[in-house]
Amino acid sequence: MPKMKTKSSCKKRFKITAKGRVKAGQAGKRHGMIKRSNKFLRDARGTTTLSKADEQIIKPMMPYAR
Repeated sequence: MPKMKTKSSCKKRFKITAKGRVKAGQAGKRHGMIKRSNKFLRDARGTTTLSKADEQIIKPMMPYAR
């Protein structure tokens, strides 16, 4: 059987944690920081794990991620 391909956009944006959750960068921090609250900016630091519904969309696009 030929190998399945990983979606290039997914391998650039997502990682799989040891427990199998999908880790992604926080959204909403590219521009327009003046209109965002300080609480939003604090909470949006670093990375976050996706919800179960979003994981079901991403995981089939990354067949070899563990």
